[in-house]
Amino acid sequence: MKTCLLLILTFLLSVAAGKAGENKREKDTDDRTYWANMLYKIASPVLSNMSKGELSKNMQLELSPTWDGRDKRVSYMECFGRLMSGLAPWLTLPDDDTPEGKQRKQLREWALKSYANSVDPDSPDYLLWRNEGQPLVDAAYIASSFLRAPKQLWDPLDELTKKRYIEEFQQLRRIDPPYTNWLLFSAMVETFLMSVDAEYDMFRIHTAIRKIEEWYVGDGWYSDGSHFAFDYYNSFVIQPMYIQVLEVLVDRKTKLRDKNIDTVARNFETAKKRMQRFGIILERFVSPEATFPAFGRSMTYRMGVFQPLSLLCLRGELPQELKEGQVRNALTSVMKRMFSVEGTFNEKGFLQLGFVGHQPNLADWYTNNGSLYLTTEVFLPLGLPANHSFWTVSSEDWTAKKAWSGEPFPKDHAISN
Repeated sequence: MKTCLLLILTFLLSVAAGKAGENKREKDTDDRTYWANMLYKIASPVLSNMSKGELSKNMQLELSPTWDGRDKRVSYMECFGRLMSGLAPWLTLPDDDTPEGKQRKQLREWALKSYANSVDPDSPDYLLWRNEGQPLVDAAYIASSFLRAPKQLWDPLDELTKKRYIEEFQQLRRIDPPYTNWLLFSAMVETFLMSVDAEYDMFRIHTAIRKIEEWYVGDGWYSDGSHFAFDYYNSFVIQPMYIQVLEVLVDRKTKLRDKNIDTVARNFETAKKRMQRFGIILERFVSPEATFPAFGRSMTYRMGVFQPLSLLCLRGELPQELKEGQVRNALTSVMKRMFSVEGTFNEKGFLQLGFVGHQPNLADWYTNNGSLYLTTEVFLPLGLPANHSFWTVSSEDWTAKKAWSGEPFPKDHAISN
């Protein structure tokens, strides 16, 4: 009798263990499905409308309660540019017959039509290229999308559309950027022009590089101008765009006026190490409860905070202190906590002002709901194929979760300059 009970108990335990293992494997493989579905949910209302020239007709604009009075049409350019910068890596993957593959193919088809409409003066969705200063910002994000997926998003465009983009990018030199992260917006536009062998302004590129180097304050952080501000603009702009600019210069073996090619390459390697340190800091910001600190301006950009960490994953350059399973688990857990809150989306599926849910009063004077699509920068790892180790390794607890559970976790150290 005892032997029989023991056998039954052993069998039940083995079944339970098997189901637990299956659930864990399902969770590990389901992370990518969650990411893909969420990015499709965010992107499809924008691109399905813009591909038909109906974004400005159907997007429900929401402006900050303290809106500064600029032309509200900047919202559409912010929405499209920021979305495409985060979406671009996913669209580089080849077509397949999986549900995800069908999502990608649809978004890519819509995106190519949307790119054409955005520079067509006869389209209702011709963007606000020639008024205000804000277009420089979001032209940089459009340039970023082309740099991240040139074969999929730039090369297929017809010659007239390409000509129009080059003209629109070049006329943005009318804008005199302030000595802040805005210098990188000019540099991004000019760097893209360089990448397609169009006429470009090296002075704007070199000025941004000089100032960003001057503004490095240590331990992976750059100041946004001459005075340091404790916010996430290292994530939103400075770290990723500086890397993009330097990478093009290195790839094209471009020499700056007062630097040789080897010096530019060293700048690039140094910038990557700084971003790795910043990625470590971002990962440690994720609390055991899958939240992160809400400080500084532009908190309505939500998951855009994690762009450098996501970019390190995409590039395969996570520092040795961070494992892919823990980063994926941390980002997925924060996404699920943030995006599941009611009020994140309006009735037509567009993002609403807020950090978690709908919080209009949190918006800064320059913020509209088009601005919020910078949150898509967290999805950069979707550019890695489904069989990449980032998606297939087992989930692990992230640093803060280990620390507050009494488990071993790595000590932290600053880096030298």
